[in-house]
Parts: sequence; structure tokens; C-alpha cells
Amino acid sequence: MLGRILGIILPVFTIIALGYFYARRVKPEMAAVNRLSMNVLAPALVFSALASKNFDVVENRLLILGSIGVVVGSGLLSLPFAKLLRVDRRTFIPPMMFNNCGNMGLPLAVLAFGEAGFAPMVALFTISNLLHFTLGAWIVDHHARFGDLLRNPMVWSTLLGFAFALTHPPMPDWAMLAIRMTGDALIPLMLISLGARLAEVNWGDWRLGLIGGVIGPATGIAMAVMLGPLLGLDVLQQGLLVLFGCLPPAVLNFMVAEQYRQEPGKVASIVLIGNMLSVLFVPLGLALALP
Repeated sequence: MLGRILGIILPVFTIIALGYFYARRVKPEMAAVNRLSMNVLAPALVFSALASKNFDVVENRLLILGSIGVVVGSGLLSLPFAKLLRVDRRTFIPPMMFNNCGNMGLPLAVLAFGEAGFAPMVALFTISNLLHFTLGAWIVDHHARFGDLLRNPMVWSTLLGFAFALTHPPMPDWAMLAIRMTGDALIPLMLISLGARLAEVNWGDWRLGLIGGVIGPATGIAMAVMLGPLLGLDVLQQGLLVLFGCLPPAVLNFMVAEQYRQEPGKVASIVLIGNMLSVLFVPLGLALALP
């Protein structure tokens, strides 16, 4: 089991380390890279995975429901900690709810479960992002404008992907291949970008970051372990849900906090230190997830 876990996490953390050391040495401007990832590569990945013949919406409906339960349940379980720490819940709760199922979850799903785990994890990634742009934005700012969602390429690619998954209309093979090749570029680029973000870690709020980095995956794992049997998930689906639950906070939490001016420095510490702590929680999650 130890050999299997190391074989899964070492490639992922090696690429993250590459991004970290490159950013420390070169200090690249990542804004353009992140825009390319979010506006072009990620929508292509989402659409190609959901529209592929390997993904069945009906078969994975309970897994998708479970992911919603993990997101919402993690937030509810984290509420008492926000009060105990005397930190604004608008700052603390979203990073506990919305995890790094893109940068880290997708490559881990492929390495742990092969191609069978890729499309379902993409579905969880898209659902998590939709919840983040709606429920998450509302938690941070009750006056958030959801109309902005309609201009987000991720939303359109998700809707189109699920529509294709339900109807499977004819589409030229060359077109699907082009979209899939574009989306495939996202996974290593996201890992490198995550490493570059870690090079900017803010140690000013390290205590909050450390506590948040533990509570987030701990509540996620607890919810996944509880919901799997309740929903009657099969072995693969339960493993994917546990893997989803053990992941650290998403970098997107910092971007949302910055957009709404909700203590972005504290959120950055939670996100970045939480991702550093993933070296502990990802192996734990994989140990529970792997059959």
C-alpha cells in the first residue's frame, strides 16, 4: 500500500516542486497563465471529459450528490471552529468548503484509479466550481452578482458537457481530439501554477493557516466516509469521494477573497499552508480511498 501511495503522490508533488523552485528563481508573471488556464484550457478539459463516451451522468448521479454533501457539510462542520478562533466566517468557511480538486484532484484521480476515475473527478471539479461561484460568492458577499456566471467559460463548458453527456449527439472525431488535446495541457500547467503560488506563501497568519489546513481536509474526509455508505456508492465512487474530501483548499478561494476584499491575506495563508499540509492528508486520503 505504501508503494502504491508513493507512486501516486510523488509525480504530483514533483511537478508542484518544479513550479515552486522555478518561481523562486525566476518570479514569473502568472496572471496571463492563469487566465489562459481558466478561460481556455479548463473549459476544454471539462467539456471533453463530460462529453466523452466514458462518462455516464445517471451512473454517477449519487457521486455528484455526495460531492455536494462534502462541500456543504465541510462548511457546516467548520462553523464552530470559526467562532472558536474568533475569525470572520466569510474568511474561514469558503476555504474549508472548496478544495483543490482541479490542480491536485484530477492528476491524483488518474494516477490512483486510471481513466475510470478521470471523468467522474472532472464532474466533481465542475460541480465544486459552480458551487464556488454561487454559494461561495454569496457567503463572502451577500450582494454578489450571480449574473457574472453567464460570462464564465467554465459555466458554459459545464452546461454543454452535461448536455452532451445526456444526449451524445454526433461530433467529428477530429474536433473531440482537438478539444481533448487542449484540455490535457491543463493538468501539468495547474500543478506548476500551484507550486508557483506556494512560493508566495504569507507567513503572517501562519497559525490560522495551519489550523485551517488541518480542519479543511479533516472535515472533508469525515463527510466523505459518512456519505459513501449512506448513498450506496460502489468501491470506485467511494474512493473518489474520499479523495475529493481529503484535498487542500483551492487557490480560487484567494482569488474570490481578493475580488470581494474579504481579508485576502488570511485566506492566502489558509490556502497555501493548507496545500503544504497536503503531504500529510493526501496519503491518508489515498490509504482510505484505495481498495
